[in-house]
Amino acid sequence: MLRGMTETSGLDPEDRKIVTLARSARARNSVPEGAAVRDETGRTYVAGTVALDSLRLSALQTAVAMAVASGATSLEAAAVVTEADTAPEADRAAVRDLGGTGTPILLAGPDGAVHTTLTAG
Repeated sequence: MLRGMTETSGLDPEDRKIVTLARSARARNSVPEGAAVRDETGRTYVAGTVALDSLRLSALQTAVAMAVASGATSLEAAAVVTEADTAPEADRAAVRDLGGTGTPILLAGPDGAVHTTLTAG
């Protein structure tokens, strides 16, 4: 499901926070994408793209893996800062595996403005 969203100011403060964290991870690490997820207890996990010779993970896959490794059992929301127009199925599947089909994925451009909200389903 797609919903257009053109400004970040209309977001819930907790969703705005994960977009900001994702944007800072992207900028700080000079990677193509930054992502952040929020688990069932409100903890956040922030990551950038992983591009090693032996391991390649998107920022969102990395953030989900960090949540799982830290004991999270579900996700409330995810955010990705990227130049892409949509999230690849592999990213949506990672969120779906932990968060379920209704977990929102906020897609924002490099400026931090959310342009699309997807569901993991």
